[in-house]
Amino acid sequence: MAGVPTFASYPSFLSVRKTTPDARFCVAGIPYDIATSFRPGARFGPNAIRQISRMLLDGENPHDWSDISDLDIADLGDFDIRIGDVPESMKMIEAQASAIDHLITLGGDHSITLPLLRALAKKQGPVGLVHFDAHIDTWPDTFGQVHGHGSVFYHAINEGLVDPQRMIQVGIRSPVQKTVHDWTTGKGVEIISGPEMHRTTPDEIARRIKEKVGTGKTYLSFDIDCIDPSQAPGTGTPEIGGAQTWQILAILRQLRGIRFVGMDVVEVAPAYDHAEITSLAAATIAWQYLCLQAGDSDATR
Repeated sequence: MAGVPTFASYPSFLSVRKTTPDARFCVAGIPYDIATSFRPGARFGPNAIRQISRMLLDGENPHDWSDISDLDIADLGDFDIRIGDVPESMKMIEAQASAIDHLITLGGDHSITLPLLRALAKKQGPVGLVHFDAHIDTWPDTFGQVHGHGSVFYHAINEGLVDPQRMIQVGIRSPVQKTVHDWTTGKGVEIISGPEMHRTTPDEIARRIKEKVGTGKTYLSFDIDCIDPSQAPGTGTPEIGGAQTWQILAILRQLRGIRFVGMDVVEVAPAYDHAEITSLAAATIAWQYLCLQAGDSDATR
């Protein structure tokens, strides 16, 4: 350890100073939670994740000694939204994301993933999807709200933004109608449920993820409620029986080689957190994603 103490470091994500969208990797917050179905508060997630991310500045990743200090990273601050207006906010998020090459997004509720995928698909075409969550998020609507946070991947599949034959969901365990579950798997989506996740190993889950998405361009979407509320209480729709943080890291560390083109970590609601443990989990997931990029010879260009 050397230099400025972590608690006094610059309060951006990982204390990066660059703020321009020409960076190879751009971090942006989306302080948006008007599409939630239970507890609000994810609008405060981006800043909470940034604040605790400074815990990750002490050195390289001891798993493989990857070093993100060689990456060209910028923190663009937060996207603009239209408070109380879901359709207009979706348009604004898509427009702001469209100008960015490789985006790491700090949410915000999970509905923000839809406009992010719309912007991405216009540039990349349909992408594969690795989705960590407690909820299937393929309901046609969320308690009558067409673009609620439980409907994001229903629309993403129907709009052709993702290729469901290259889509895998990990940690699913909430109550769900069988018709919704069967519609999802009928489209080709592979589901690794919460109980199944606990019965197998992180190595096997990582193998199945890599086999499912193949070599094509792929997006990572991580809902923090995939993690058990004992380790991530700060979220709007907690579900017991979730992943432990060690399991998540063990899986993510083995995803090198997947052709990722963007990611988000969503649903951090700091008002329900304790000692910043949920925010730290989210920050570490985004950091681990960047560590994967640091091991890619193309990522430092």
